[in-house]
Amino acid sequence: MPRRRKTRFCVRKKHKQTRADSKSHKRVQEAAVVGNESPSCSSVLQGDLQRPLATETSSTSQGSWRPSSTTISSSGTLDTRSDKGDESQDKEHSCSSEDPSPDTSCSNLLTTKLDLLEKFILCKYEMQEPILEEDMLKIVGEITQDQFADILKKASDHIEAVFAVDLKEVDSRNHAYDLVSKLNLPNNGRVYAGNGLPKTGLLMDILGLILMKGNSATEEDIWKFLNVMQIYAGREHRFYGEPRRLIYTDLVQLQYLEYHQVPDSNPARYNFLWGPRARAETSKLQVLEFLAKGCDTGPSAFSPWYEEALLDEERARARELVRAATGATAGHDITALDALTPSDV
Repeated sequence: MPRRRKTRFCVRKKHKQTRADSKSHKRVQEAAVVGNESPSCSSVLQGDLQRPLATETSSTSQGSWRPSSTTISSSGTLDTRSDKGDESQDKEHSCSSEDPSPDTSCSNLLTTKLDLLEKFILCKYEMQEPILEEDMLKIVGEITQDQFADILKKASDHIEAVFAVDLKEVDSRNHAYDLVSKLNLPNNGRVYAGNGLPKTGLLMDILGLILMKGNSATEEDIWKFLNVMQIYAGREHRFYGEPRRLIYTDLVQLQYLEYHQVPDSNPARYNFLWGPRARAETSKLQVLEFLAKGCDTGPSAFSPWYEEALLDEERARARELVRAATGATAGHDITALDALTPSDV
């Protein structure tokens, strides 16, 4: 996933948590690249992935793939690094309450398990395979139930902040989960038939840009923003395919975006607006909440758009109250008419 909101939307916050959360977003992006290039998710369940990573190393492995040590270089290529020595690879650890290891060692191990779990969930989503709790437990290995719940919550939050999908239990009997798109895009956010990663996060970003540009963003604004995310017109993107087709054809035809020529513009210029389906399926406040999650802050940091969004929410609630009251009155009138006898007319 491109590094998007950190450069365009986010209010800069200079503290350690922001840097740590920024790394977590990058880790989800890397996980998506790995999943996008993997033919299946079965390799993620292989035994050597149950072992924690060794300390940092700079040697490059030509051997088997280890997802938790895969990174993206500045050129966008995958850089797979090996761990130091077979001894450190074979050494088992546990972060249970009985574990005598230092807190930092335990924290590093839990981070590694979180990394693996994010990769596994995205891989399963991409391949349209069920995300089973028993498989996730195999991925994270020997940890307590509370630690598993915490890791699963963090993995879900990180993936949500990048792709705008929610991890939900879809089969309580078999404890099966799926990533569910926040908007009703076709194929559960993938847009296109077959396997793939969700396009919902990109759409939410574009809706956020339109909101911040006064509810109408020029074509130039859209592409400047997308270029920052390393998305270019006419260039195939590893997650979104050909972006012009996705935006101008699919998202416009699906009525999530509107694309209009600016009146009297010569040469012709065009603007993007929210489409009717975007207005029906989400709100300004929900879009700001999504952007805020990616920036590790709250939607109130996006003033004055936050105030505008709150006013919209109040108007929507007022319309619902009026509609409910009107419906109740109409129902009462119909009941009264039904009770009339011929002598009353």
